[in-house]
Amino acid sequence: MATPLVRPQCAPPGIKRQSTFSNLCSRSVHRSNGDSRNAAVPEPTNFLNDLAGCVWQGFILLAVQAHLPQLRPPPCDMMAAAAAAACEEAGGVKAGIFFAALYLVAVGSGCLKPNIIAHGADQFRRGSGGDARRLSTYFNAAYFSFCVGELVALTVLVWVQTRSGMDVGFGVSAAAMAVGLVSLVAGVAFYRNKPPQGSIFTPIAKVFVAAVTKRKQVCPSTATVQANASITAHEMSVNTTSIRHINKFRFLDKACVKAQDGPGGASSAGKESPWRLCTPAEVEQVKVLLCVVPIFACTIVFNTILAQLQTFSVQQGSAMDTRLAASFHVPPASLQAIPYAMLVALVPAYEAAFVPAVRRLTGVATGITPLQRIGVGLFAVTFSMVAAALVEARRLHAAADGDGHLLSIFWIAPQFLVFGLSEMFTAVGLIEFFYKQSLAGMQAFLTSMTYCSYSFGFYLSSVLVSLVNRVTSTSAAGDGGWLANNDLNKDRLDLFYWLLAGLSILNFFNYLFWARWYSKSVETVQVAGVVRGGGEQDDEKDTSEC
Repeated sequence: MATPLVRPQCAPPGIKRQSTFSNLCSRSVHRSNGDSRNAAVPEPTNFLNDLAGCVWQGFILLAVQAHLPQLRPPPCDMMAAAAAAACEEAGGVKAGIFFAALYLVAVGSGCLKPNIIAHGADQFRRGSGGDARRLSTYFNAAYFSFCVGELVALTVLVWVQTRSGMDVGFGVSAAAMAVGLVSLVAGVAFYRNKPPQGSIFTPIAKVFVAAVTKRKQVCPSTATVQANASITAHEMSVNTTSIRHINKFRFLDKACVKAQDGPGGASSAGKESPWRLCTPAEVEQVKVLLCVVPIFACTIVFNTILAQLQTFSVQQGSAMDTRLAASFHVPPASLQAIPYAMLVALVPAYEAAFVPAVRRLTGVATGITPLQRIGVGLFAVTFSMVAAALVEARRLHAAADGDGHLLSIFWIAPQFLVFGLSEMFTAVGLIEFFYKQSLAGMQAFLTSMTYCSYSFGFYLSSVLVSLVNRVTSTSAAGDGGWLANNDLNKDRLDLFYWLLAGLSILNFFNYLFWARWYSKSVETVQVAGVVRGGGEQDDEKDTSEC
């Protein structure tokens, strides 16, 4: 079944990891290999229902367009079109429907994932013993579910699309989203919900404005700030015996200092504006956000490597022997299922065997801390690129022999397997880290930063490809750069993989510095636990001042 042909980048970053859209783009965008390597660019329950419905509507629109001939260009052979430029592009209404559907799914998917994770975690009582210990297990289970979905999409759904057409494939996706939407709505009466509290960016702006306005005020002492951290815990009704306090960015503490008037230092008679006097909770919120930014930035290179596995490694597989049997060939794109198949097996094993074994050694309830978990993944992913570089060098050597013998496609399986192992540590560790470090009201925002890291990783991949081609085109390494040719046998993909391996190990050491810096930035202030409403967390706004 043919689909619209369009020139621009065919999918926004929020849906790049969906195999359905990878298949759609390969059939829709008529470009050379060199251009296609840049294809990586592109709180309450009611809100979740809207987002899930957005994804559902997008899939329905895609299915309808793929099914009705009048909404898409005539079918054409993409391989023949590469030589004769015979394919008709979609334009006007057809292209508009195509991109409207893609961005419906993109907006829904990009907003749904972080919110659904935070919503599930909100069902646990933060700070209470039993639920707090099970929170880490929840994050593992949530990621396990995502991996099962990815695996089904990369295998069963691709098979359905190949056998029955893109319209049936998108119809199956829409039906699956409908089942998920019904499942979500069915539990509305049982959810622990948090009412909307406004934009998270408003209190952030207030803190900076107040801190700059009161820049000449004396910064409060550490003891005063810690005492107010305790007040913050009480007024936020946090059921805990301790609260995190950030001892960095002390100048922001001035935002919650009352203005002093007159030579005697008397307090101002009138109540100060919220843009001049902030609460300790708002200040801590901004501090947390500033402190996690370096940790977030260190995961971008990790996702840049993911981009290579979804672009270059697929092309690499296309230039290898794809035969599994005499009459069966392995689709190179299906190799992307390897990490998720591995994760489906490893995540339960991690929870059932690794965590209890390591817990006895470290004394940490989750075996290792989220920061340690991220670090293990960032270190391990380097070896994915090392394996990719070694295999590509071997493939080039086999191709240079000229005897027609191609290296088996299964040689590139190790780079996918190693990445799957590293993703189990980094991706789940990052989600858990962001959620546990967040204060009330910012869980979904910080969790969404995990998916922002994916987008930035794919953007960085495109920048690196362009930069490498520009730099290497002036050297003797190649006529037009390492990655400028449409023939992998003329490119130096192996050198690009080595470059990424070097960047990855440098990124790991950079992460070690920032993880240590973050650990020293956080203090634990002992407070008395506060419970209201039978243990429910009541996220009231803090009204105290420093």
